[in-house]
Amino acid sequence: MMEFSTQALFREDSYLREAEASVLAVNDQGGIILDRTIFYATSGGQPGDVGYFERQDGSRIEIAGTVTGRTKNEIIHLPAPGQALVGPGETLRLVIDWPRRHLLMRMHTACHLLTVICPYPITGASVSTDDSRVDFDLPEAGPGKEEATERLMELVRADHPVFIRQIGEDELAANPGLVKSKNVRPPQGAGSVRLVCIGDEGVVDSQPCGGTHVASTAEIGEIHIGKIEKKGRENRRFRLRFGPLPVS
Repeated sequence: MMEFSTQALFREDSYLREAEASVLAVNDQGGIILDRTIFYATSGGQPGDVGYFERQDGSRIEIAGTVTGRTKNEIIHLPAPGQALVGPGETLRLVIDWPRRHLLMRMHTACHLLTVICPYPITGASVSTDDSRVDFDLPEAGPGKEEATERLMELVRADHPVFIRQIGEDELAANPGLVKSKNVRPPQGAGSVRLVCIGDEGVVDSQPCGGTHVASTAEIGEIHIGKIEKKGRENRRFRLRFGPLPVS
């Protein structure tokens, strides 16, 4: 079966809400593959985008999810049940559910800040619009909810810039501390690695990541640690939620 590659516009600009694209193919399950897309595909704990495609006659195709195919570069858009069929070569206007995406961008950036105040190996993570989590290899008790929230909000209020830069795989190999995940390594073989950097010249944090993020930490807004759970002998789960820390 032919292998397709989609230009991932979101990797260069997370703020794109609309774009035009052409249909490359429709797979056996009805998934739509485009020549380019603004829809983020499920990866790295961040869920894929939803939204709709608008056809030239003004009708819409609702997109219920976005995933990767046989490679990270093959991005498949999953229509909701009962949608009209499209064909190769058709031009579509792409529109993502922006309020949902922006919540995910804010949350994902907050997860990066959490790894700054909890500098321990990451064993798992999941980003959602209202309750995200990061799991750490942390056998001893770390900071409590109040302390972690206070330190997190200090970084948010500092309004640090968030930006992307590319480094060579050799540079990553020479700086293994950039990889915070205990068990997952960035994909190799592309020649370069995408870093998400926070602070001037990445002084606050720099780590490989393919997700979408806001442009400054202040854009995250009020956020707090809702719960810290012990998951096994050496794992602790920190849950992130929007809004101020509730008064106990």
